[in-house]
Amino acid sequence: MIRFSLICEHEHEFEAWFRSNDDFDTQKKRGFVDCPSCGSHRIEKALMAPAVSTSRSREKVALAMGEAQKQALAQLKALAEKVRENADYVGDKFAEEARKIHFGETDPRGIYGEATPEEAQSLAEDGVEFLPIPSFPDDRN
Repeated sequence: MIRFSLICEHEHEFEAWFRSNDDFDTQKKRGFVDCPSCGSHRIEKALMAPAVSTSRSREKVALAMGEAQKQALAQLKALAEKVRENADYVGDKFAEEARKIHFGETDPRGIYGEATPEEAQSLAEDGVEFLPIPSFPDDRN
């Protein structure tokens, strides 16, 4: 996953996670990326410093998270878990199964799994609706 710093046409800055640069472009093109402040779909990548991973910088990021961010993260984790609990895991067959459901070749049901960026692009071009489910590192106390 890649974290992008984004900015809307009204200069509201925010961050979002994507599987790849192509994933961001696809989601933006389909209108899935919008500003959380004003709802604008005119979004661009903002300049950002590269992330350098060291144990010390990870410690600072964890300490910098405020209570509101911790609560939002907990809610996001709970939502992702609920989605997984109520869907069938199809592994690397996600694109194939999603396409079968979309075209009525199999009964509709919730599924989740893995897809390559190319498979996701193809699904989007075919009009198959799907969203990435975030994955989180294990909580460390």
